[in-house]
Amino acid sequence: MELSEDPKLQPILFELLLSMYLVTTFGNLLIILAIISDSQLHTPMYFFLFNLSLADICFISTTVPKMIVHIHIQNGVISYVACLSQMSLIIMFRCMDDMLLTVMAYDRFLSICHPLHCLVIMNPRFCGTLVFVSFLFSIMDSQLQNLIVLQFTCFKNMEISNFFCDPSQLLNLSCSETFIGSIVIYFIGSVFGFIPISGILFSYYKIVSSILRIPSSTGRYKAFTTCGSHLSVVCLFYGTGFGVYLGSTVSHCPSKGAVASLMYTVVTPMLNPFIYILRNRDISRTLKRLNCRKNLTQDMLHPFGI
Repeated sequence: MELSEDPKLQPILFELLLSMYLVTTFGNLLIILAIISDSQLHTPMYFFLFNLSLADICFISTTVPKMIVHIHIQNGVISYVACLSQMSLIIMFRCMDDMLLTVMAYDRFLSICHPLHCLVIMNPRFCGTLVFVSFLFSIMDSQLQNLIVLQFTCFKNMEISNFFCDPSQLLNLSCSETFIGSIVIYFIGSVFGFIPISGILFSYYKIVSSILRIPSSTGRYKAFTTCGSHLSVVCLFYGTGFGVYLGSTVSHCPSKGAVASLMYTVVTPMLNPFIYILRNRDISRTLKRLNCRKNLTQDMLHPFGI
């Protein structure tokens, strides 16, 4: 389904979506470049942020390029195989974001509540294991939901009431009974959603308890700023996610559901780099230093005509 059937809005939507995609990709690549280039950022928190930026690039790349092509050629047709592939990738990278945010919350919990043991526990091998386990959980979530949808193969010349292949939309289009399949999909989604959000809530409960016990206001502020960026991203991620879910439940208008999904799948990944670049002093300092180094190199090469 198109975001708008008005022909006058099609060029505007094309330019808007292309700009948002480029901004998201460029912003996350800046974070990746900053983490790679600065040895001071080779810590567990920035290792997880590095993987989160990669997951965000992959997440937005599963939907926006296809949308841009559809707007350009004025044809929203997608094949059955491509639809299942897109659905699988969307679920996988969305779950990957979810798991990485949980791991980052655990890292913030250790650094604030157990600072002396943090570097011992969060060693490079354990950090790599956490990212690998997050990836395995994401693949498991994706393939379980994909297998359920594959049971209902009666799809031909159907219209999906969204701009991407949403699992719930595909089940609604099936010719056969999908009640059990819907229950299983919602159960799987609840399990893979409940575990990460429970870990995040527990971590921040412990973090807030520890911060409140700090006697000085300066110490409390410094401790809170270490997790401010992560907390902002968590609120944005789950806020838009719950907004999409509640919006699709309350409203039966397909266009409103598509706009809500656009906020979740496009706007949220675009805002994440801005949050980390603007609110994180280490990344901002590294990017400024890289920019100064680039300007210095250009000034040195300019007299030689290079």
